[in-house]
Amino acid sequence: MEQERLLAEIAGVSALAEPVRRALYLYVCAQDGEVTRDQAAAAVDTSRSMAGFHLDRLVEQGLLEASFRRLTGRSGPGAGRPAKLYRRSQRQLAVSLPPRSYELAARILADAVDASPSPKLRATLVDSARALGERIGEDAAVHVSTAAEKGEPLASLDDALVATGFEPERTAADIRFRNCPFHALTTEHRDLVCGMNLALVEGMVSGAGVTEAKPRLDPRPGRCCVCIDLPRARERRATSSPAKPRRRQPHRAAATARRTR
Repeated sequence: MEQERLLAEIAGVSALAEPVRRALYLYVCAQDGEVTRDQAAAAVDTSRSMAGFHLDRLVEQGLLEASFRRLTGRSGPGAGRPAKLYRRSQRQLAVSLPPRSYELAARILADAVDASPSPKLRATLVDSARALGERIGEDAAVHVSTAAEKGEPLASLDDALVATGFEPERTAADIRFRNCPFHALTTEHRDLVCGMNLALVEGMVSGAGVTEAKPRLDPRPGRCCVCIDLPRARERRATSSPAKPRRRQPHRAAATARRTR
């Protein structure tokens, strides 16, 4: 049984060795919603038929999921054929030779923390996660210090989040994550994992030196439970284009008096 699982994992990883297929997979994973064959083909500069072939191979390997839906919004005769749409699947691939089971160790530790009546144990976990996050953020700040000095103060934080597997998606107002690195534990230990996640991200924000960022919990479907608010980014956007002062209009009576003189 273990050998069958290992062979299936290797086959899934091997499916990404082909460059076009790998590019299609990465493109689909980076999108918020489902994508069509036409969209995927245009994104990686290949033909629609070639994109369809590789996308379907990824579905066969369980790396993508496919569905059918009419994009016109119409139904009945004349509505056209449903389009085939693709999105990232929930399948998780992990190949280790020789076999290792770090997820099992994480489950054992999470079970122990949740079962403990001592609040100090959970507090220690949060402190440890925050301290590790600070080290990750500091290392990232050193790595991309040149980019940060060139007017990209959030580059080090982005680097830390990507390296940790969060898949950050940044706007002017906030940073949200398309992936939770600890998703496998959230079903049985959601509160514990979300608290650890928040402390880890808080540490990365502090270590990277991004003082205007404020992590908080904001669970949403298909997203990590943590997001990062960037309030000063909103302030900069609001003040970057100050409103022009309105010219004062003369009082109607005064204007009428001048015209009658």
